[in-house]
Amino acid sequence: MFSWFKDRRLRQRTADHIYDAVVAQARQPRFFSHLGVPDTLEGRYEMVLVHLFLILDRLRDEGPTAQAISRKLNERFVTDMDDCMRELGVGDITVPKRVKLAAAGLYDRVLEYQSAISEPASNALTNIIQSRVLTPEYSEPLSPAASAIADYMHNCRTALADQPLQDIITGNANFADVALIASDSADP
Repeated sequence: MFSWFKDRRLRQRTADHIYDAVVAQARQPRFFSHLGVPDTLEGRYEMVLVHLFLILDRLRDEGPTAQAISRKLNERFVTDMDDCMRELGVGDITVPKRVKLAAAGLYDRVLEYQSAISEPASNALTNIIQSRVLTPEYSEPLSPAASAIADYMHNCRTALADQPLQDIITGNANFADVALIASDSADP
């Protein structure tokens, strides 16, 4: 019985390490300064979802241990959203409703991104990035920034697939270098 508790604590620590890596990558300044992602709560939320999706996508087919870590990672995201909303002063009565909306947003993005990223030749991912992540000023189809972020996601997916699972679950996920794609896109 005690080994179950030990395994559970280990999975939680693992999820915490991975989530910290996700948030650190999502907060890279170049997303906001060069790629047109709004430096707002919504923009930061969307970038966390992009990176969380990439990790969940990598863990998806890795067996029961990875699935347990994925569940803990989802729980960690929900806890973080709850903490953030309380820090922002959202009333105790409305916090659960807003956390539920944030969790539903993760679920929606995972479905959308999973469908779109599996078709690299199509513009589906670029369209989703443009409508979900970028500012409303990008109303023209297929903005350079949306294309750059979609390319970045494809590069991350490849980089994570090439990385040993052990590195990822210890919180050492190597995402693609943001600087490489940011220099190729037009400034907003």
